Amino acid sequence: MANETKKKGGISERKKNWLWLALSLAAALIVWTILSILPSTSRSFPNVIVVFQQIPVMIERNVLFKDISSSLISVGLGYLLGFVIALPVAILMAWYNPFRRIIEPWIQFIRNIPPLAYVPLIVIAAGVGRKPQVIVITIATFLIMCITIYQGIINIDETLIKAARVLGAKDKDIFIRVLAPASLPFILTAVRLGASVALTTLIAAESTGAFAGLGMRIRSLNNNFETAPMLLYIIIIGIIGITIEKLIKLLERKLTGWQEKREI
Repeated sequence: MANETKKKGGISERKKNWLWLALSLAAALIVWTILSILPSTSRSFPNVIVVFQQIPVMIERNVLFKDISSSLISVGLGYLLGFVIALPVAILMAWYNPFRRIIEPWIQFIRNIPPLAYVPLIVIAAGVGRKPQVIVITIATFLIMCITIYQGIINIDETLIKAARVLGAKDKDIFIRVLAPASLPFILTAVRLGASVALTTLIAAESTGAFAGLGMRIRSLNNNFETAPMLLYIIIIGIIGITIEKLIKLLERKLTGWQEKREI
């Protein structure tokens, strides 16, 4: 009986979430419609119907799917490389003080420079095409993920590490049995933040020397004052971002179900 009540409550909660989502979308459409009517904003925000009518237009131009796939490949490669580099660097920074003192100032220094500032230098060094895009996204994702993972590791309860040492654990055992499980929530948070940064860096990464991609197409459409397809591409980037975030959150719930969280 209790399980049945819980199940009913779960279904009710799910319906409530869908209702709030529908209300949120309705509010957004109302605001969008108002902006498309006002003379001062109608040029920048065409009507929603006009924007979505651009989907077959961009497909007919044979660019929509090419741009989406090109951007996803660049984001995926840069994001993966950023994580692979960030994880060991963050662990070494947290574990070895001399390493942290040498590396951390440079990470903080580069983190405050917008990617758009060093894109031209990377293009000059790496040439045009996908390579500079991947490098820029790798740098941006590495910085945010490294800092997040590092902060998570140094905030792990010191008594756990001391207790492990007292019991005779070596560095390898401490890492596997204490650091890895305790830092997993922070690593997953870094993964989520890294995905967001990878997408926000996409426009800068594709601003110079790209032959295809969502960011490159937005720049091209902007140069031609084609606001309707440009807005469509911006919406596509947002949809991709939300989808990736939801998938990462699902993974987070599966891997860190033991962690107590405040219900919102």
